[in-house]
Amino acid sequence: MGQSLNHRSHGVEYNLQTLRSTQSDRPDCHSEERSDEESQNRCKSMKKIIVSILFFFLLSTFHLPLSYSLPTEDVQLVTDAQYFPVAKKMIQEAKRSIQVMMFEMGYYDEYPNTPSNLLIQELIKAKKRGVKVEVILEVREGEDRTTKRNRHTGKILSGGGVDVIYDSLSKTTHAKGMVVDGQLTLLGSTNWTYHALTENHEVSVLIRSKEIARELIDYFNKVKTSSKK
Repeated sequence: MGQSLNHRSHGVEYNLQTLRSTQSDRPDCHSEERSDEESQNRCKSMKKIIVSILFFFLLSTFHLPLSYSLPTEDVQLVTDAQYFPVAKKMIQEAKRSIQVMMFEMGYYDEYPNTPSNLLIQELIKAKKRGVKVEVILEVREGEDRTTKRNRHTGKILSGGGVDVIYDSLSKTTHAKGMVVDGQLTLLGSTNWTYHALTENHEVSVLIRSKEIARELIDYFNKVKTSSKK
């Protein structure tokens, strides 16, 4: 897999090394107003604290202890509509494996070019070019919206050769994460639905770490063994 993920959309460039944003309320540690050493250190400390808090909060979703500590090469925030191009690029560049665990994944037959449809189609394309693709989806008793939507999406993915697993009815899979090639992890609040990918305020982290990816794959496999296809 390449060393960087680059995408330019609506004037925003996404990169594992640099994530530039034009949002006016984002601290600018490189502006003339903050050029002194004290301001530089303050901004760097603030970023580290925010990323650390978010990272450990997200890990708790996967039932890892809060004291859990693993090395990372890089961590970047991915917010709101930034998620779609980052996720799409990750899938397109996958060489060996993709694991996705998702609370809700919507495929909209009447709107073929919606972001979630495009991500689902990319998973099928990845499978067809030889990548191992596995997806765990939430289901419940009855026919609630999430269950209907996930089973419909599951049929489409299965039809494309993707290995689809539905979680146990005794558990709720509320996680929203993807691991690519045992190295990159995209983990956060974003479901693969129209509103989550286009309208909602969502926060995720993009992590480059073989150690974290390995732990999440182990967790993925643990959930998979207690679920069913």
